[in-house]
Amino acid sequence: MKRKEYEKELEPLQVELNQVARWLEHTGKRLVVLFEGRDTAGKGGAINAIAQTLNPRQTHIAALAKPSEREQGQWYFQRYVPHLPAAGEITLFDRSWYNRAGVEKVMGYATPEQVKAFLRQVPVFEKMLVDDGILLLKYWLAVDQEQQEERFAERAKDPLKRWKLSPIDVKAREKYAEYGKARDAMFKATHRPEAPWTVVDFNDQKRGRLTLIRHLLDQLPDHDVPRSRMSLPPLKSRPGKERYTGPVKPIPMAY
Repeated sequence: MKRKEYEKELEPLQVELNQVARWLEHTGKRLVVLFEGRDTAGKGGAINAIAQTLNPRQTHIAALAKPSEREQGQWYFQRYVPHLPAAGEITLFDRSWYNRAGVEKVMGYATPEQVKAFLRQVPVFEKMLVDDGILLLKYWLAVDQEQQEERFAERAKDPLKRWKLSPIDVKAREKYAEYGKARDAMFKATHRPEAPWTVVDFNDQKRGRLTLIRHLLDQLPDHDVPRSRMSLPPLKSRPGKERYTGPVKPIPMAY
């Protein structure tokens, strides 16, 4: 999909996302969206497309780093709970508690017993969230290995994207099939009526973003909230210019 076509299709979706944000604020509802998928699938781009035009005080992106030594000694879900939204807020999880069923399982960072315990507990944990009124949506962004390899190569060459390529990503390249098996086991244990999974094809990232956002919007109740128009009265004096006094001066324009 060409960028101009993509941006044309994205704009009305972002307008509707802003309506959702106003609806959440008006009703006090809370929205949690989980973004999972293989490395390079496009989780960050999808999250940015959603959050780009929303109020950052209302919309929070949770992209947790490697757990600290103290966090490793906590109840597994404990480090995620502080990132859950309050009334009227949105939390977008760039990877989530499902790390335990994916990268931690495949790369050996969690024991088989820990993974089994997680898969047993997570449906209960998510049902508690839903029963408390949280709107919970879970997305798996799917990408074929050939496309994944092209994106890995692009990241390796581009100095602006190289930070996205970690040593773990390099090791994980050889475990494409293992990640698929882990995903299927995760789906089998955690695809429940109250918190189902939705798979979105992200081999074309632009089409994938549009499809995901459209689906997200369609899962929410009628979110149109009447909004009064805001008008700006005319200034009583001529517009002023920015003026500086004292020792602080603006730096010269570089471009």
